[in-house]
Amino acid sequence: MTEAPPNIRAVIWDLGGVLVRTEDWTPRARWEQRLGLEPGALSRLVFEGEASRRASIGQADTADVWQWVGRRLGIPEEEWPLLERDFWSGDSVDMEIIAFIRGLRPRLATGLLSNAWPSLRQALEEHWRIADAFDHIVISAEAGMVKPDPRIYHLALQGLGVAPEEAIFIDDFIENVEGARAVGMHAVHFRSSEQALEEVRALLDNTSAGA
Repeated sequence: MTEAPPNIRAVIWDLGGVLVRTEDWTPRARWEQRLGLEPGALSRLVFEGEASRRASIGQADTADVWQWVGRRLGIPEEEWPLLERDFWSGDSVDMEIIAFIRGLRPRLATGLLSNAWPSLRQALEEHWRIADAFDHIVISAEAGMVKPDPRIYHLALQGLGVAPEEAIFIDDFIENVEGARAVGMHAVHFRSSEQALEEVRALLDNTSAGA
């Protein structure tokens, strides 16, 4: 791997849709068929519903979200844990990107910046066991704010001790990418692991060549 360019000191990653992605949509589709929902409706309800928005800024916990979703869909309470289990069962960690992140250190600092519920840190540490790949982790539920709020990018930068122009940020939502660019960060819009890694490497190589 090329040496870190002098003016890039950190690479900061989003989690959902980037490092952890839904590869098998079958379990969610089964629930949608059972409940008479359109494809994708369950994910939208879980992630965009009122309870999720509150959980993302630390005003609700994971149990509150599934309680809200279960009641909204008319699912018996005893089936809420099954819905939660099935909903996440198709997700997997992109270990190729995790290996890339680990390989950036110690030449570069690595960060995670995620709009997520309060349970994320435990999942990173105990379920996926990838928390150690990052020098600093910012979770919206703990910060009380979500991307693309400029303050949360600065919080991530401060935690790594770098200026905006010294960091690259990767996210799958274009509004979050634009938010990072608005505060002065380099940013990559994630569309696939191959594309994102290629663009990150190109940024590192280009800034190194121009240094």
